[in-house]
Amino acid sequence: MSGTMPAVVNYAREPLSVEMREVPVPEIGERDVLLRVGAVSVCGSDLHQWRGSASWPVNYPCILGHEFAGTVAKTGARVSGFAEGDRVVSETAAVIDESSSFSRSGLYNLDPARRGFGYGVDGAMANFVRVPERCLHRIPAGVAFENAALTEPCCVAYNAVCINGRVRPGDDVLVIGPGPIGLICALMAKLSGAGRVIVAGLPADRVRFAVARALGADETLEGEVAEYVKEVGNGLGVDVVVDASGASAALQLAMQVVRPAGQIIKVGWGPQPMNFSLDPAVQKNATIQGSFSHNWPVWERVIAMIVSGQINVEPMISRVAQLSEWLDCFEKMHRGELVKAVLTP
Repeated sequence: MSGTMPAVVNYAREPLSVEMREVPVPEIGERDVLLRVGAVSVCGSDLHQWRGSASWPVNYPCILGHEFAGTVAKTGARVSGFAEGDRVVSETAAVIDESSSFSRSGLYNLDPARRGFGYGVDGAMANFVRVPERCLHRIPAGVAFENAALTEPCCVAYNAVCINGRVRPGDDVLVIGPGPIGLICALMAKLSGAGRVIVAGLPADRVRFAVARALGADETLEGEVAEYVKEVGNGLGVDVVVDASGASAALQLAMQVVRPAGQIIKVGWGPQPMNFSLDPAVQKNATIQGSFSHNWPVWERVIAMIVSGQINVEPMISRVAQLSEWLDCFEKMHRGELVKAVLTP
């Protein structure tokens, strides 16, 4: 399939270096498919690249977008598991070393050679995207592309809370940072049996707090978290803290409010220096657990939960818009007016 297509391109490191450009339709290799994009969700990392604040290397120029679903338009010569017309959702690990020890053990998300869509290779804010066959998962006709595009952040949250986390029934769980990942982490904590889920943020997060409550959060806090937690768990703190903010102050707060022998799950990115001591984590015998990305079994589980209705992403989708409206969506997400925008090329 030849020709050109419009795409949202991040072309330089400097802030606001993103624009709509006409680019060639991608060429595919023998183990790739050409995917016609049905929907692509806007992630906080897309906003960071747009604002010039990304803390990861970007292969400029690069088409943004790594949360996407669509229809197979063309298959490479050695693709055997998918055919033209299949409805699919894609993982994000666009490039991996398949011979590495991590890839061989199924943990290709941790492979040092991993490069993702939207920063390492061209992503899906376009009509078409090239995708390796190994990244694809089928989705049934009953799941709209707009909803399927949120599979990826659901996988991030599932991996953080349900694989790397240890939430048990009855636990008190605090989520710091009510962005999309934090909101879904709150949902995952509730699905894991948490007795009380608290979502903390800032006054500017009021739209997100309403979504947190719709997803099952028991409390939402605009500051004064430490004071509130003094009334939780006999005053000893919460069992699990999810740092979905990435700001250094969030980790400092997490150490202050976690219960002795509790767990802090750090899923939020932030390049700022900490400028504080980790001694509270030592004194409390607390676990600080990082969580990054996801892998095949997580995707299969999350897709099944979306299909069954156990995960309902619709409360998070604030707007579905044409690709040409990308800038308005980016600006409103940045201001907190939209929780999640989904673009439909």
